[in-house]
Amino acid sequence: MPAVRNVARGAAVFSLAWVSVFVSQTAYAGGRGDDGTVTTGTQEHGDSSGDGTLSSTAGAIVYDRSKNGSGASVGPVAATTSWSPPACWYAPKYSPAAFQAYVEPIWAADSTGYEWDAQQRDRYVNGHPYKDFNKDKAGKGYWWDSYVNKSFPPGWDKCDEPYFWVDTGDVPPANIPNTISTKILGELAYNEIRVPTTEVSLKPAGTTKVNLATWAWLDKATFKPVSVTASVPVLGLSATTTAEPVSLKIDPGTSDAVTYPASGVCEFNNGSVGEEYTAGDAGKTPPCGVKYLRSSGNGSYQLRATVTWKIHWTGSDGNGADLPDGAFGRAQDVIVQEIQSVNR
Repeated sequence: MPAVRNVARGAAVFSLAWVSVFVSQTAYAGGRGDDGTVTTGTQEHGDSSGDGTLSSTAGAIVYDRSKNGSGASVGPVAATTSWSPPACWYAPKYSPAAFQAYVEPIWAADSTGYEWDAQQRDRYVNGHPYKDFNKDKAGKGYWWDSYVNKSFPPGWDKCDEPYFWVDTGDVPPANIPNTISTKILGELAYNEIRVPTTEVSLKPAGTTKVNLATWAWLDKATFKPVSVTASVPVLGLSATTTAEPVSLKIDPGTSDAVTYPASGVCEFNNGSVGEEYTAGDAGKTPPCGVKYLRSSGNGSYQLRATVTWKIHWTGSDGNGADLPDGAFGRAQDVIVQEIQSVNR
């Protein structure tokens, strides 16, 4: 956890500090490095009690997934570039009383050494620069701390700034990167997007013939925009990240095939891809589909259908931007048989 860099020095004290962090996470709003999320299906509101103590959700990120993809077949999108959401960030975590209750047991345990503990007391109690945990400012701001992306991606331990105070309504210090913002909320919501599994409808279905055009299409009702809203209620910040399907890529699973169109990319049109095969379409070229040129023998080809989703975020402060496209797909078996001729 990032906290270990501030609470402990050296491998000898690592495990003791780790235990202290997890004990405190249970008692208070979360210890150093807590992932700072509330995993609920609908919006919840974090707040503070009358004495300014943070509740379990305040300062943490609350996700509203009520407009997200749902069901057993959904999955996360993968960015089509090397981009990834922030690995860590800073947000409110403690009132003065909660901060004191969190750090004093660590100092008392002597797990981090007298010199380090003395430096911490000097910083947060003795007025260099904070005095008595800022108790005189109770209800007028919060101690900010680091939070970590729950997947612990590379860079999760980079948020190692010491705890710092921000008055209510003030902008966090400009010299500290990754303080929570609508941009970060929008990027983190990207991780929570879930979209339907891509199983295309085929005609002929399951088994087709060599040199026979196979029509492919997607159910319009299944593939529609989805969104997730991420918020920090105690700050009044939120951002909604929306994913919209834009194209379907068909990979036949073999080079012995022709796709329609030739690129294999079928664009969405009014929420659907391709056209459902109907009687009378025999002999026509499908707007989206595949034609296999060789039998699959005793096995099958793995046709892979991948939907690309256009993703963007909009914030409660009026900001917004595009995010990298996301992709999600799956493979399905297609048996291709030779056309049998009958000799008389």
